[in-house]
Amino acid sequence: MTFLQPILLAALPLIALPVIIHLINQRRYQSVRWGAMMFLLAANRMSRGYARLRQILILIFRTLAIAGLIFAVSRPLASGWLGLTAGGQTDTTIIILDRSPSMLEQGAGTGVSKLQAGREQLASTLETLGSDRWVLVETTSRGALEIKSPDSLRKLPSTAPVGTSSDLPAMLEQARDYIQSNKTGRTEVWICSDIRENDWNAESGRWQTIRESIFELPQAVRFHLLAYPTETKSNTSIRVTSVRRFETVNSAELLVSLKIASDASTEDSVTLPVQFEIEGARSELTVNVEGPTLELIDHRIPIERSNDRGWGKVSIPADSNSADNEFYFVFDRPQKRHTLIVSDDPQTAIPLQLAASISPDPTTECSAETLSENQLATVEWETVSLVMWHAPLPGKESAKLLDDYIDRGGQVVFLPPREPGSAAFRDVSWNSWSDQQTAIRVESWRGDQGILANSQSGNALPVGELEVRRFCELNGEVTPLASLRNNQILFAHLPTTHGGVYFCTTTPDLQDSSLTTNGVVLYVFIQRAIEAGAVTLGQTRQLAAGAAATDKPVNWKQISGPEDALSTDYAHQSGIYSSDEKLLAVNRNQAEDESRALPEEKIAELFTGLAFNRVDDQAGSLEGLIQEVWRIFLVAMLIALMAEAILCMPRRVSKAEDTGFPRRHTDEDTGPPGDRVTTTTQATSTTI
Repeated sequence: MTFLQPILLAALPLIALPVIIHLINQRRYQSVRWGAMMFLLAANRMSRGYARLRQILILIFRTLAIAGLIFAVSRPLASGWLGLTAGGQTDTTIIILDRSPSMLEQGAGTGVSKLQAGREQLASTLETLGSDRWVLVETTSRGALEIKSPDSLRKLPSTAPVGTSSDLPAMLEQARDYIQSNKTGRTEVWICSDIRENDWNAESGRWQTIRESIFELPQAVRFHLLAYPTETKSNTSIRVTSVRRFETVNSAELLVSLKIASDASTEDSVTLPVQFEIEGARSELTVNVEGPTLELIDHRIPIERSNDRGWGKVSIPADSNSADNEFYFVFDRPQKRHTLIVSDDPQTAIPLQLAASISPDPTTECSAETLSENQLATVEWETVSLVMWHAPLPGKESAKLLDDYIDRGGQVVFLPPREPGSAAFRDVSWNSWSDQQTAIRVESWRGDQGILANSQSGNALPVGELEVRRFCELNGEVTPLASLRNNQILFAHLPTTHGGVYFCTTTPDLQDSSLTTNGVVLYVFIQRAIEAGAVTLGQTRQLAAGAAATDKPVNWKQISGPEDALSTDYAHQSGIYSSDEKLLAVNRNQAEDESRALPEEKIAELFTGLAFNRVDDQAGSLEGLIQEVWRIFLVAMLIALMAEAILCMPRRVSKAEDTGFPRRHTDEDTGPPGDRVTTTTQATSTTI
């Protein structure tokens, strides 16, 4: 049990007052032997055992009454959060709120989402605990925002759901920066999240940096996690995987491919209506979902031949999570996909050029050219889908060109040159080549998402069959996508706010690896990078919510999407938007459909050494995190006082007991211990 006013518990020694008073009163009165009354003492001893018991009970109840009063004014809390408020009044309370799509999942039969439940629990809890300052850090990562009171969590637009995945390490970094820059006193950090893997990014090296920086803070910082890890088994999600505009002789069609995933454990076939909307025109298709996923490839939707570009939406009926029941898309005439290969080794560049120039779709034209770093100034970057860099890392001027290209959404793949050099790109550099006596294979890779993800049919890429004879080690903070033995990186991704930057630590040269002879992985890797870069070309863009667009969201106009979305949140809300002459489709990140909750032991590992506690809640739960129970102690005090009063009442004397002799009042009659006074209350004469 914890207390909001623990300082008042220092008064607990006062419960000894009744005992002290009793001892003092015993010394105030002395017994005087009176021969005429001696024969009455013998009769009184017969009831002394009961009198002693009553005296002890009176002392106990008086002591309990004082203890109950002290506990009541200390405002005790009933909670599973041990040590919740230990240490006194909080100077600053920082609330880290996960607003990602998975937080819209509702509790079974409640109609209340995890986000709603979390906001309500935090508001009611923090109102009880109190603080001098309240600060909000939320998913869209606009920085720490000071709020008026915890009640603001219930109604602020910045606590409403969005389509953006959360970045918990970045949010914790913002909280740390706020603590450092504002030099706060005692600080409490409350985290409300459903602890999904993609939101927490537990493998990131930033966690260790965060822990170390928290250790160095001079003020006390405590972390509390309000977790909603439960996943319902009645949710179905839909996602468009491909949209192509295809012209026939007299008309045009859209070829829409989509994926339906279900969490239901039943093996029975489920009939599901899928609604298609093309710029307001609706059609419906009924599909039978057997098993956990359904792939619908190239569903044909007729459109006007003059309709060169436009937008659409697919949706399924509402279920436990409304955030993944619809998906927006845009379409345009196929754009030419052009790849630049910067290489100082023309022979090694040949397989790269072949893989980039062979189109997987006959309706899409692909091309590739090889040039040197000195020729970059003449490149028309607006037509480039992918840059493959097989040369020493770029110098200052070339790096600036690449940075601008990436910031527009471009894709860059770096391969190691024969002479790595000392240059670095975005704090990542090549180290040295490592030669292997025998070829080694890939031990692990990310097949759930990313550029090496499984195919649409669910089949894994043959990454594990690759053989590597030479690789170049990497320096810098990157996210591994495929690793060799001893955790040596083969493919890696450099996190960026725009575009994509990848590193491959070997080359297609036969002396280095089997990327050429086992060409499936190389081809898929390059084509997926080209496809990701091609979405930035033309007049349409397919964007993941939260990935900042090339245009400022303030210039966007909403065409379709949530009616209550704020214009400042357009980049974080699923929907269709226009910016100048471009059409933009914004949707949740793919990881939102596939991520699972982190194990409890992994969460504990992330906060190792920090003052941390956790409680699990469920959406729709009516049970508060904490409850003040001072009323219970107040009632207990009243009961103790009433019992003490009853015990102190004098015992009624029956006629049979009244002999007419003078009666001596004892403790048995008057009750209060310590008042041992012998008095004569009645004098009568008896004739024998």
